[in-house]
Amino acid sequence: MTDTHLTKIAAGDVTPNHRRGGDIRVLLSPKTVGSTSGFMGVAYLKPGEHFVEHYHPYSEEFMYMVRGTVTARIDGAQEIVLTPGEGMMIPKNVRHRVDNHGDEEACMVFHASPLAPRPELGHVDTEHHDTAHDTAAGTPR
Repeated sequence: MTDTHLTKIAAGDVTPNHRRGGDIRVLLSPKTVGSTSGFMGVAYLKPGEHFVEHYHPYSEEFMYMVRGTVTARIDGAQEIVLTPGEGMMIPKNVRHRVDNHGDEEACMVFHASPLAPRPELGHVDTEHHDTAHDTAAGTPR
C-alpha cells in the first residue's frame, strides 16, 4: 500500500470569485488538490443575484441544491426550478444561467467533468456580468 496524502479544503478558506455573479468557490481542482478528471465547488446566490449565462465546451456540469431555490434557464428558453435536495446535469455546450428569485440565499454544490485542455477554455460566457449593478444585501461589490 502506498502513502497517500489527502487534502481537505473548507469553503470558508477559498477566496470568493464574483466575476460571473454571486459567490463561487472552487474547492477541489487540479490547482488545489491535483485532480485530473474534474473540479468541484460551492456557489452562493443572494436574493436577486444570478450567474451569467455560459456554457462548457468540454464538460458536463452537475448541480445540487443545498439551500434556497434557483431557476436555471436552459438555452435561453426552458426554465427549471431547483429546490433543496434536487440536482441536475447540464450537458456540454448547453447555455445556462442561474437566477435566485427567492427571498433567501441559495447554496449549491457544483461539479464539472471532464476537464478542458486548459482552464481558460472550460467556460464560455454568453452574457456580460456588470459588477457595478450587482447589489448583494444592498451594497455594491
